[in-house]
Amino acid sequence: MGEFRIGIQSLKMSFRSRMQYRVDALVATLAVFVRESTNIIVIYLALLKFGKIGDWNVNEMLFLFSILFLTYAIVVSLFADLRDFSSMIREGRFDRLVVRPRGLLFQLILNNADIIASAGHGTLGIILFLVSAGKVGIVWDIPTILYYVSVIIGGVLIQGAIFIFFSALSFYFVETNSIREIFYWNMRKFAGYPISIYSKLIQMIMIYVVPFAFVNYFPAQYLLRKEDMANYPEVYMYIAPFVGVVLYLAAYGFWRISVKRYTSTGN
Repeated sequence: MGEFRIGIQSLKMSFRSRMQYRVDALVATLAVFVRESTNIIVIYLALLKFGKIGDWNVNEMLFLFSILFLTYAIVVSLFADLRDFSSMIREGRFDRLVVRPRGLLFQLILNNADIIASAGHGTLGIILFLVSAGKVGIVWDIPTILYYVSVIIGGVLIQGAIFIFFSALSFYFVETNSIREIFYWNMRKFAGYPISIYSKLIQMIMIYVVPFAFVNYFPAQYLLRKEDMANYPEVYMYIAPFVGVVLYLAAYGFWRISVKRYTSTGN
């Protein structure tokens, strides 16, 4: 409990530092919101003209995106330092954490929060959910709500695990931005659409390598029951909330092994 309180205090300090210049923070948050909204508007207008992407209509697509934005909003509240970890290694800032009497991963997870990105993505995710959730035929009873909440937690853990994994790679290669760009950011762009529209190779990567399919596609399938789910084992819909736990534990184990290789990059 002591470490948890320290973590909460650290997040509060991060929030206060970000909000010292409130107008600047508000403008930056609005910029993130507008940037991400522009992509959604383009997709929305395209769907109004063409009707569907695969078998997915406009509201189902917005619902798929809402999960992606909501989970990422939480991810950047907790894992911002891991998202930018290679620069921390390269600049020697990781040394400051090594000498502190707390777990290294614990410090990184609760050391910083990207409030601006979190607010921008989170606001958009909430809007998309409110617009679409009542129009896609989901009955929001208690079991469904519990599943949805577990999916959000699982999606956060999956993306957090990916950040931990690529951060651990920095102990071997120092610079991992290019790898992360290919396997995280590009896969995240793909995850906004039903994976069934992609080639088999992309589908395999999104299910078994960088499992973004378990962040929003398979959870959405559990709630929407689209026909293209017939292409995949039905059990994927049910295990989606647990994939995050398994992946996070695996990433944590890899981190524990990899951090032993750390040697300071110096000045």
